[in-house]
Amino acid sequence: MLACPCGMFAQHGGGGGRIGGAAAGSTGLSTGNHASGVDAKDDLRDFHEIMAVQASAEQKAAHAAMLKSTEAAGAEVQGFIALLSKENKASEIANRDKSFEEAIETARTLNKRFLEGFSEAQKSGLKEITKRLGKADSEVGQQAKALDQAVEANAARAQMTSSAQNLEHALTGFQRAQVDLGEEMSITATNGQDSAFNLPAVKNTVTLAGQAVAVTTSGAVSKAVAEGGQNTFAVELTADMADLQQTIADVLRAQLDKADRCGEQIALQTATLTPQGSTGVVFVQLHYERWTCTTMFGRESMNEIVEGNGTIEVKLTPAVAEDGTLRLVAQMGRIDAVGLVGETLRSGSLGESLRDKIAESVLFILRQGGDFKPALPSGARSYATLRRARFQGTGSGRLIAVLDGEIRVSNENLVAVTSALKERSSQEGSSVRPELMAR
Repeated sequence: MLACPCGMFAQHGGGGGRIGGAAAGSTGLSTGNHASGVDAKDDLRDFHEIMAVQASAEQKAAHAAMLKSTEAAGAEVQGFIALLSKENKASEIANRDKSFEEAIETARTLNKRFLEGFSEAQKSGLKEITKRLGKADSEVGQQAKALDQAVEANAARAQMTSSAQNLEHALTGFQRAQVDLGEEMSITATNGQDSAFNLPAVKNTVTLAGQAVAVTTSGAVSKAVAEGGQNTFAVELTADMADLQQTIADVLRAQLDKADRCGEQIALQTATLTPQGSTGVVFVQLHYERWTCTTMFGRESMNEIVEGNGTIEVKLTPAVAEDGTLRLVAQMGRIDAVGLVGETLRSGSLGESLRDKIAESVLFILRQGGDFKPALPSGARSYATLRRARFQGTGSGRLIAVLDGEIRVSNENLVAVTSALKERSSQEGSSVRPELMAR
């Protein structure tokens, strides 16, 4: 330590070991400020305690083997649960029962050997977390025995399935305790059970009636639950609608403007799109005219019936339809217009038509540019479901769409989906998808 003090002390607080840390149920060691009255000797003592529980190279290898065996036992139990869901002979169930019994016995044996290899300092410093691991190991043993008894008694399939699921749950807690112990010893788990993946930012360009709009999407996927042979990942996707906010007037002008010589004439003047809680609000200012044409003695004459300006407010609230598709609920808000123009906007078909066209335009861009499934890797899309959607504002007034959903995948397809998520997570952000167009 004296020969290379910087290298030794660099490990303090950053090596991953946390005596009394979160896994042990305490607040962890302080790397504190000596000016607060803490003696430097205390800090050095903490350093020695951290170093005392660090895993050796042999222990790291043993920990990896232990985790792998626990994972294999879990896979055997999951396979047994899948077997119970099908029509099988009692002999096939009994043979599979012996298979996962051996896997569980191996996992518990390797766990015991790992703990027996602790030094006295490790036994003392890791007492609390090893005690918790012992309880998890005991629970696995009890649940394995209960399932074995159910199989030997040829119990009903429902009872055996329930016992197997209890064992699966116990193994999950057992593995979690093993990972926590490894973290206390500065061992990084390498069992392949990835639990969180980032979805790098992707810029999509959508063209609506000749107007190009960029939507940048990004998000995260995290594994939430593994139960009953099904694995659930929580998905949160955000779509940045800032470019639509800047171009909303041009986008809506192409959809709303009309110039019927003998009918309605609409000229959009200004338009804005702003966040308001969980909704997006569109303000449109327009000029409206209505003309009629009559023909008398072979000559056509035009007569203006209505003419004036008006401002309408349309509130857009994202929602999820029963079929899982994204939609927008549009509601008319405040209408500022006088005379016949005001009456036409409030009670006639004009207001409803403008409201629907505004909602359709924003929805098209949101679906094409930042929809839920296309933002996920192709290998995960068929298992994904959109559950909730909302708009959200930022401090600077920027509008983003937040899409929450889940990926549910069976144990048989878990590896493929995890690999697809891992591959997408490792890709560089800001890639551009091919332009999406609509006339």
